[in-house]
Amino acid sequence: MPTYEYVCLSCGHRFEQFQTMTEPSLSRCPECGEEIQRLIGAGMGVIFKGSGFYQTDYKSNTRSGKTCCGRSERCEKPPCSDEGTGKK
Repeated sequence: MPTYEYVCLSCGHRFEQFQTMTEPSLSRCPECGEEIQRLIGAGMGVIFKGSGFYQTDYKSNTRSGKTCCGRSERCEKPPCSDEGTGKK
């Protein structure tokens, strides 16, 4: 759920509010009851979780001992092809 920051135009009170994106903006200061303005923040950085985000995760499948065509030995030209079976 996004966190929005507000500032009161009268007393200067600044506060944050957790709201869904579809909720309307707040309009009154919780301190003095006057009009408030929603501020535009920089937001939060992207958080990458799980595998697939590192350079080493996309390297060739040499750990399993197989190449892209399933051979155990390295192919001369990638993408390799297996002409005997008709696979590419």
